[in-house]
Amino acid sequence: MLLADVVATSAAVAATRSRKAKVAALADLLGRTDEAEVETVTSYLAGALRQRRTGLGWRSLATLPSPAAAPTLTVLEVHAAFDAIATLAGAGSQAARAAAVAEIFGRATEAEQAWLRGLVTGEVRQGALDALVQEAVAAAAGVPLPAVRRASMLAGSTVAVAVAALTRGEEALAEIGLQVGRPVLPMLASSAPDLGAALAKAGDGTVAVDTKLDGIRIQVHRDGDAVLIATRTLEDITARLPEVVEIARSLPAERFVLDGEALALDEAGRPRPFQETASRTAQATGVEVTPYFFDLLHLAGDDLLDAPGRDRLAALEGLVPERFRVPRVVTDDAEAAAAHLRWSLDAGHEGVVVKNLDAGYDAGRRGAAWVKVKPVHTLDLVVLAVEWGSGRRQGWLSNIHLGARDPETGGFVMLGKTFKGMTDEMLAWQTERFLELETSRSSYVVHVRPEQVVEVAFDGLQRSTRYPGGLALRFARVVRYRDDKTAVEADTIETVRSLAGPR
Repeated sequence: MLLADVVATSAAVAATRSRKAKVAALADLLGRTDEAEVETVTSYLAGALRQRRTGLGWRSLATLPSPAAAPTLTVLEVHAAFDAIATLAGAGSQAARAAAVAEIFGRATEAEQAWLRGLVTGEVRQGALDALVQEAVAAAAGVPLPAVRRASMLAGSTVAVAVAALTRGEEALAEIGLQVGRPVLPMLASSAPDLGAALAKAGDGTVAVDTKLDGIRIQVHRDGDAVLIATRTLEDITARLPEVVEIARSLPAERFVLDGEALALDEAGRPRPFQETASRTAQATGVEVTPYFFDLLHLAGDDLLDAPGRDRLAALEGLVPERFRVPRVVTDDAEAAAAHLRWSLDAGHEGVVVKNLDAGYDAGRRGAAWVKVKPVHTLDLVVLAVEWGSGRRQGWLSNIHLGARDPETGGFVMLGKTFKGMTDEMLAWQTERFLELETSRSSYVVHVRPEQVVEVAFDGLQRSTRYPGGLALRFARVVRYRDDKTAVEADTIETVRSLAGPR
């Protein structure tokens, strides 16, 4: 398949706001894809390279050779070229990388060059995110969408299951199950403005009310002496958390999959600042972290994903000592739930997560079965641009432009700006960080690739004609930068609108 076919489909998808039309265009291309090309085409349609790192960025692609007159590049040639670029390291690698870029981009047409640059920098703005590609895979393969979603979540990606769906159908998807040692996408919580709304959303009756810890999400797999620890983005951080490995090996079972958080505590047992936990999980040295587990997905040969929450929690209590379990109360009494929320806040934690005890573990999904309540409203947004500071902030990049993700377009909707909550240390860090992400400048504004996620607290939302989304944050302030999240995990404009309430 020619790369031009993928570029043309991407353009068609970007040109329509109709979800049905987007899926039809994607499915049509997938239906014409050879088996050897399926993984690469699926990844490209979702706007991502298959290579995790290439050493390329916006600056290295700022100057490109003259484009080719006609399309000749195939999808597999492009994939092979980036495979080769990703392996370059050591002396002479910079020159070799530049030569490889010139060679592959020199064979691309003008449209292909622009699209490839967007692919490398994560800026393919077509509104075809993973959920849409899953729909397209289901349509092209003639299989139920829930089967594709479930297999993708258990395998860790849509790319991993596309070949099975398109070549062997639903039967092949059914064979993809939870595998100890292979991380699955974690179940996520939706939001509610207060505890009463969360209890109503999670369902009537008895619920679990978990303390919401301000740590790093971890998934721990054990198979005999082999232990794997993965983050919410499925990154392997086993070597960085030897204390968690030791705790996993101490538990009275040799085969399990646990879901939880890793958290750094001070001498009084209160949570340290999030950045200390985040830096600890980025390297093998530093402050010690403690794991707190809240769910059990597999135990001794039994998969528990589809088991009701109450059964998973009972099995969890039989496996993990209380000191390594997230504090929780199980209750049907609103006052008891409120008391646990107050206790959690007094202990220095963020709030609570209300959980429906009848629900299974819906890997990779965010629904009403788990609902988080944080008295201080926060959003995970993406930095779109930064302004140079003045006065005390002279010489630093200061005021950040904040955007929510728009799944329909694949872009971002600006909600406001802020420099509140920034320490001198943070200003220095973000100046270096955003200059690395710079794409262009206009006057005092540095425009950046939309990659950096920041958690922002705010006092409310107000209607605004200044911003295209019609909303603006009131008194926004930076809580922290979220290096454990990617831009595709940022909050959506729909989430923001739900918090604003009806017009």
